[in-house]
Amino acid sequence: MNQTKQVLDLLRRYESRNITFIEPDGSWPIVWERARGVHVWDADGKRYLDLTAAFGVAAAGHANPRVVRAGQRQMAKLLHAMGDVHPHALKAKLARELSRITFERWERDGSKARKKAAATGKAIFCNSGFEAVEAALKTALLATSRPGVIAFEKAYHGLGYGTLNVTQRDYFRWPFLPQLGGFGLFVPFPSAQFHLEEMEKSVRRLFREKAIGAILVEPIQARGGINVPPPQFLPRLRRLCDEHGAMLIFDEIYTGFGRTGKWFACEHSGTIPDLICLGKALTGGFPLSACVGRAELMDAAWPISSGEALHTSTFLGHPVGCAMALAQIETIREQQLVGRSERLGKFLLRELAARIGQSQLEFSIRGMGLMAGVEISLAGGVPATIVALRVVKDMLQRGFIVLPEGAHANVISFTPPLTISERQLAAAVKALHGSLGLGSAPRKATRR
Repeated sequence: MNQTKQVLDLLRRYESRNITFIEPDGSWPIVWERARGVHVWDADGKRYLDLTAAFGVAAAGHANPRVVRAGQRQMAKLLHAMGDVHPHALKAKLARELSRITFERWERDGSKARKKAAATGKAIFCNSGFEAVEAALKTALLATSRPGVIAFEKAYHGLGYGTLNVTQRDYFRWPFLPQLGGFGLFVPFPSAQFHLEEMEKSVRRLFREKAIGAILVEPIQARGGINVPPPQFLPRLRRLCDEHGAMLIFDEIYTGFGRTGKWFACEHSGTIPDLICLGKALTGGFPLSACVGRAELMDAAWPISSGEALHTSTFLGHPVGCAMALAQIETIREQQLVGRSERLGKFLLRELAARIGQSQLEFSIRGMGLMAGVEISLAGGVPATIVALRVVKDMLQRGFIVLPEGAHANVISFTPPLTISERQLAAAVKALHGSLGLGSAPRKATRR
């Protein structure tokens, strides 16, 4: 019995059967043994090129040496502290660093920065990304006393009970609807300039009809299908929130830390939020997230602690996570991975457009930085889910790890470590071309 089969047999027996999908023929999943840089090795010794960065986490590469050393040093010195009671120095340093790379930098560098931009930001540390979003939702309610939140169709903000109200996918929501508060209200996510008017009308109607305290949005939808909105989308949301005294919350858990070719995706349009949610690539591989807000907003919303925090957790601002986050941010900065993401993202889109063309299938190629997607459809735009899933499994057999995104799982996504090379990206696109079974001279695909 090989190592992979042993592990999967244990999971079948002892893990909830809803977690890990296991093909009866053993072709899926692989069992990860180790990872380094852009590569993953499975339990049987086979090497793969990881085009997911493990859900976007390994932005500076898997097991980045600097990040690993920071975590190891911290584990030997202080493995755990006391969240909201007795702090440690690194929590304070990371809060300062997050302020510096968000609100302080935006005000200092952005000629487009709006006049209300704060000089500093203040953070609430959490563990998983959805917890950061829930901290932002709580902040908005405390700041405005209005419970309604406008979110967007195809949005994914996590699966906690707070975030399920603003995650728009029936698969995740319907079993739990009896226990949801129902404060989330959904409007269409615009995919083209002419959709903006429709979106704005819907938002204005909800502001008239409901007590709306916030608009929550992913600047680029990741799990929704790598959906890139038109450039004026975020500025319009900023204006609408300013008009109605609502909070603008950006969920940059996936898009943050260079993924889209900017430190944060909102910078493509020069739009400054009231609150930004961060996670995934923040640490490079340790459970830590943060909700960072304008300092005056955070002070107005949250009372001074009287010894019992309103929002906290046992592992709040974990010292190992803080050490790794500080090392990760410095690595991204020193290795200039943000600019690298922008440059390689353009190369990736060109390669995809050149190689992935029309056959009996239709393709739509889109993305920004090293966050790209290839949507696969049948004639007439019918989602080609079966084809996409076959491609994902075939790519795995070829030694490439990719994931399907979108409500119909028909978008092949590329979110590799930002340390990947042009040669490796070109090899991945060539493999995708082969997995799709396309001819040697494909016609040009639709790109947007």
